[in-house]
Amino acid sequence: MSGWVVLVVGVVLCFLGIGSVHVAILASAFGLGWLLGDLFGATAVTALIIAAGTALIAWALVTLVFKAARFVVGLIAGALIGARLYAIFSGGDRSAVLAAVVVVATALVFGFLADRYKGRVILWATAIGGAGLILGSLGRIWPDSLGFLHNPEAGLQQVTSTLLWVVLAAAGWLTQRRLFPKALNLQDAAAK
Repeated sequence: MSGWVVLVVGVVLCFLGIGSVHVAILASAFGLGWLLGDLFGATAVTALIIAAGTALIAWALVTLVFKAARFVVGLIAGALIGARLYAIFSGGDRSAVLAAVVVVATALVFGFLADRYKGRVILWATAIGGAGLILGSLGRIWPDSLGFLHNPEAGLQQVTSTLLWVVLAAAGWLTQRRLFPKALNLQDAAAK
């Protein structure tokens, strides 16, 4: 059940993330909470509770500090990307310190980039983060055939998982650009 919930959240984030700051923050934070809970062996129910709590806390934070919304959205979506990167490339080793370094570093990079470059970085962050959630949840829903997407082993599984992540993120990026040109100020650039 939890895999399906995360799949839906991933699809929303990947293909609709730039459409609303509220949707982007809720979906990114939910995905981050779920990935971190799952990364450290939480049960499905516990991971969903952590994910829901993370989403609500992040949404309240952005609502209270709306002037820094782009930074916070970039920060949380970046943390989601960092958690997925760690899950793919950790090779089964679970180090809380290394996970924290990867997640925090990626979060800060995306946070500062989103604050500086606004919607374009949020577009990339939501597409990449959502694609990672989609693939991770597919691996959880069908562990026998797609389990490598959730927890790839070193080598071909990592390469395949990463390539699928890139392709799905690109599809999300293209979809969001077509659906939300106003959010990206694309109609102004086309008129010039």
